[in-house]
Amino acid sequence: MARKVKNIGIYLSLVSQLDKLARHNRQGSFRTKERYYEAMKRFCAYLADEFHLQKLENISGKHLTAYVLWMQENGKSASTIKTDLAAIRFFHDKMNNPKYRLPTNDELAVELERRCFGGTDRTWSDTEFNKMLGKALAIDRYDFILALYLARYAGLRIHECFRIDTAMAERALRENAITIKGKGGKVRTVPINEQITIAMRKQLERTPRGHKLLVPDDVPTDRAINHLQFFIMKHRDEVRDVDSDRPMTFHGLRHTYAAEKYQELVNSGKSALDAHFEVSRLLGHERPDVTNIYLASVRKGDKHEQ
Repeated sequence: MARKVKNIGIYLSLVSQLDKLARHNRQGSFRTKERYYEAMKRFCAYLADEFHLQKLENISGKHLTAYVLWMQENGKSASTIKTDLAAIRFFHDKMNNPKYRLPTNDELAVELERRCFGGTDRTWSDTEFNKMLGKALAIDRYDFILALYLARYAGLRIHECFRIDTAMAERALRENAITIKGKGGKVRTVPINEQITIAMRKQLERTPRGHKLLVPDDVPTDRAINHLQFFIMKHRDEVRDVDSDRPMTFHGLRHTYAAEKYQELVNSGKSALDAHFEVSRLLGHERPDVTNIYLASVRKGDKHEQ
């Protein structure tokens, strides 16, 4: 998952700060120290490109949440993600004046999955999805319903859903498509269906003009994300299909969207290659090969090599 750093100046500044922390570290074996250092350097590259963060002392929970989501999307195993988080917290503890307390894994606004290996089917069935919608409807959480629809039928990432404000929603309703800025500032436009349209109109009625649709004024964005994640965790065992062992996370709805969109395109006559690249575009992936992770449930027999 090596990445080419775009904001090299900021990155080098962060690594310089990291080196000062590492220089005085006497804890752990050589291998552990090396592993933690390399993990922290990767985190520095992410912070430089995605947040333009100038000081390591300003790391907060939102940075950890976004980084975990990015690692999950790029196929990192749960055990690797947890090790990287341990490395970040290790160096954070070495800082003299950190601005924020970092959340524990349980407090993060994202679910850390149990370890699973390549090719895992993370999709939701229609029955599971409809049952989860029913749980949200029962407690009058139309914001949860809209977020679930946006992931299931437009393939949006969770932080992309929570970034939508009334102006973006009104434009989406006019154009029957939502234009969203994703990772690395990459902009994409994705069609929206009737379910999204109805839920979006409903949520617009409840949201003051100029405000975010899914984030109450008195709640930080990462905490609003956290509420949705824990809602899914609370109810997934109740709605899960019998004998199913799929993870059932919010991110899995992006996998569901990808798998169904790919199948729809192939059934309409597109080649596997063209369908793959179209799904990659709709998901906002910088590298088409990342999309293979999302198509594990439909391309097991596909011989196309990326």
